[in-house]
Amino acid sequence: MNESKQTAKFQIGQVVKHRYYPFRGVIFDVDPTFSNSEEWWESIPAEIRPAKEQPYYHLLAENEETEYIAYVSEQNLLEDTSGEPVRHPQVPQVFGDLDNGIYSLRGIQTH
Repeated sequence: MNESKQTAKFQIGQVVKHRYYPFRGVIFDVDPTFSNSEEWWESIPAEIRPAKEQPYYHLLAENEETEYIAYVSEQNLLEDTSGEPVRHPQVPQVFGDLDNGIYSLRGIQTH
């Protein structure tokens, strides 16, 4: 049985939070499987190191101190149900309005 075809659980524009670490963000890109360096993957603590054969998400992320870009496996993400906007400075450049936990993409809104 060939299960190499992955379906992403989350979508671009969706606000998510990390399962273990105190950060959240909005998804701006998805890789069907791991697409980062081996060094990056090995830097994750072994007890929470995710499998490579799953979708990975690029986030405009934030924690209490700062905003940054994060790369997170599907298994380590949860839906963020706070309804709060993401304060990352690039959010307004990429996304439009936040509605029910999902940002609309700029240039795709219907007027």
